[in-house]
Amino acid sequence: MNYRPHTFPVSVKGVIVRDGKVLLLRNERDEWELPGGKLELGEDPPARLEREISEETGWDAQIGPILDSWQYHIRDGVDVLIVTYGATVTTDKPPVVSHEHKQVGLFAEHEVENLRMPQGYKRSIADWFSRLRDPVR
Repeated sequence: MNYRPHTFPVSVKGVIVRDGKVLLLRNERDEWELPGGKLELGEDPPARLEREISEETGWDAQIGPILDSWQYHIRDGVDVLIVTYGATVTTDKPPVVSHEHKQVGLFAEHEVENLRMPQGYKRSIADWFSRLRDPVR
């Protein structure tokens, strides 16, 4: 029997809300996404996410709780497991856009629903806004 387990990358992503707006990046598929990146074998997910956020936005973030996880089918043969975390920043400086993305933006919670992005990201963003409003949850 030639059993081959399904393998696909794991990507850690951060939901960062500053001044009531969530930070998003526009990728090469013209979709908005959360900052983050693919996890390498043996890496600590929060540490990788801190590094990715810094590289992609110029912000230093503190990684909080896991919000969600879901499998994202990008296209035939390309799937990834997404794990989202809530994150916070204390900087007042504007985010910068790295070479990995086309644009950076800050969006109010009500604007997110109309953006072109996977539903899993929208679910994670809504969850983090909710947790920030009611931290006792």
